[in-house]
Amino acid sequence: MSTDSSDLFGALFEAPPLNRTVPVLVPMPAPKPYSYSVPEGMAVEPGSVVQVPLGPRQVIGVVWDGGEDGVDPKKLRPISHVFDCPPLSREMRDFIDWVAAYTLSPPGLVARMALRAPNAFEPEPMVEGLKFVGGEPERLTPARARVLETASDGLSWTRSGLAHAAGVSTSVVDGLITLGIFETIFLPPPPVVAMPDPEFAAARLEGPQKEAAAEIVSDVRKGEFSVSLIDGVTGSGKTEVYFEAIAETLKRGRQVLILLPEIALTASFMERFQDRFGAKPAEWHSDLAPRMREKVWRQAVTGEVRVVAGARSALFLPFEDLGLIIVDEEHDPAYKQEDRVFYNARDMAVVRGRIGDFPVVLVSATPSVESQVNGQNGRYSTVHLPTRFGDAALPDLHLIDMRRHAPERGGFLSPVLIRAIGKTVEKREQALLFLNRRGYAPLTLCRVCGHRFQCPQCSSWLVEHRFRKQLQCHQCGHAERTPEACPECGTLDHLVACGPGVERIAEEVERHFPEARTIVLSSDIMGGVKRLRLELDAIAKGEADIVIGTQLVAKGHNFPLMTLVGIIDADLGLANGDPRAAERTFQLLSQVTGRAGRTGLKSHGLLQTYQPQHPVMQAIVSGDSDAFYEREITERERAALPPFGRLASIIVSAETRHDAENHARGMRNAAPQVSGISVLGPAEAPLALVRGRHRFRLLVHGRRNSDMQGFLRAMLSQSPKERGSVQVQLDIDPQSFL
Repeated sequence: MSTDSSDLFGALFEAPPLNRTVPVLVPMPAPKPYSYSVPEGMAVEPGSVVQVPLGPRQVIGVVWDGGEDGVDPKKLRPISHVFDCPPLSREMRDFIDWVAAYTLSPPGLVARMALRAPNAFEPEPMVEGLKFVGGEPERLTPARARVLETASDGLSWTRSGLAHAAGVSTSVVDGLITLGIFETIFLPPPPVVAMPDPEFAAARLEGPQKEAAAEIVSDVRKGEFSVSLIDGVTGSGKTEVYFEAIAETLKRGRQVLILLPEIALTASFMERFQDRFGAKPAEWHSDLAPRMREKVWRQAVTGEVRVVAGARSALFLPFEDLGLIIVDEEHDPAYKQEDRVFYNARDMAVVRGRIGDFPVVLVSATPSVESQVNGQNGRYSTVHLPTRFGDAALPDLHLIDMRRHAPERGGFLSPVLIRAIGKTVEKREQALLFLNRRGYAPLTLCRVCGHRFQCPQCSSWLVEHRFRKQLQCHQCGHAERTPEACPECGTLDHLVACGPGVERIAEEVERHFPEARTIVLSSDIMGGVKRLRLELDAIAKGEADIVIGTQLVAKGHNFPLMTLVGIIDADLGLANGDPRAAERTFQLLSQVTGRAGRTGLKSHGLLQTYQPQHPVMQAIVSGDSDAFYEREITERERAALPPFGRLASIIVSAETRHDAENHARGMRNAAPQVSGISVLGPAEAPLALVRGRHRFRLLVHGRRNSDMQGFLRAMLSQSPKERGSVQVQLDIDPQSFL
């Protein structure tokens, strides 16, 4: 009996039976999940991580809530594969939906942030190990004897682990394997970090710290949603206080997430955590190696990792049983993401705590105005730490009026600050000079024709980086070699640097103190994060006399010998139209001056300013933060600015100015007429050209109780469609106004 070849082909490749449909959220900007059929015998549930066909590709997706949509399964493409990992919990799916609805982002792009480690969706492979089966080799060398003694406890070992523990080379272990004294077994993959022990080294807190810890721990024990704000001066023991909340959460068998604004630079925090709990937390940030990211993701979702310390993206890790979120330095602008999905991790952390019904702790020496107001009206419980821990005192702060104590010609350091640096170095203590401006100079021009070096793709000046002999744009990254002659008029040796950056301050410092050991800290330092960590460690060990840095130095570092902080240009942050300019300047300068005197040494802070009577300057030197916040809150309330009003920013960009402006005007005309909500603009954005794209901005302002999302949905639905090169970016609660 013969079989037709076409029948055989059909039998071999017959599609599996299909019995139902499910919605699957895929990581792309689609407004809702797509429907897929489930092959017979395949088990999926809401939250299952799956692989599905999308056009010609296979993509990762998540089975979503909503059930069957009534479409015949035979008309739909089937799910290709179900990954062997725990499904995303209902809590996590609700969080993704909430973030998408609030930020008006496609839910698939939000889900994508929770699925950033695709190789972690299948179980990690087993690790080859060894087990001692008994016996003794005829030739027993001292090295072999050490191996046998180490392995005699009956535990299983990896080959390299046993060799390391016994202090021998792996070839010694290999020889014993050949003799049959060890057998090969397979072990589960090791955890990325050891299990933290809440009783390892309990802190001995005193006075206000002890009372604050008791209050925070009480909230944890209730096991329900609450938000606490730890408001304490720099060096007041805030970290030790929230460590007690972490310890209580671990005792209750739940997981902890610690958000930090610059996790890649905070090796000192990891060490403090290890000193308290006997093990480091798992890390999660963009500089983590892909393989380690996969391990952390997998072990967070299975519950093997109990504590994760991470940057803002760690908020989207699908923990098995998250029971506490700590947001350290909650005021920091680094918590705001301004790419694809625009969100503030501090605010979304509170939302995740509310959805999961567990406590959230916000921590700062200079809390945001929003958190201060929430504390005043009872939404958050506020815990105050008004004094430094132990015997340490806050630095004495003084203003240097640059109109009366001007620098020498061509310099930027006041004689008053130079004398203070000299005295500090003589005492073998450290001085920190802060200027929030990278490079050598923010502007380079020609003395002869006035030509200014500008980025060809952005409306910003090129910043000179003299160490690298480059002119660089800090918006798009464009760089070009610093020329010897003006490209406009051809004149040699007449290019002049205008204004200071940290490199130029370093040059001036070395001229005044040639024997001092000087370190420059900036985010564009050669060597990246690893080099920065080494530099920070060197400073902490006293291997530098003078440190010159940008805002990186304000990120919670502890430098024991730092007794002088000099602010080169205290007015810098006030010179823009940002409604948060005063708040940001106050926070940044307070954080920087707080680096001094943390170990009890007498310390000073000197702020160079041309506006000594400005309320921000007066608030900092007087230490009267309450008066500053009261004034700032009153002004915000009068102007109905956040948190007393609502803002949304719309940036329209295109390859031509005409297209961007026309589309922005079309959007403005499509705005519905709603009481309490107004649309300002369109106007050219302060940075009108970025990466070759022209930008126009609309600002939507509403009362606190306004339905901002509903208004924007209606506006977008009636707006002209994005055509050609036009792109629209929507930012709810904007932090940047450039």
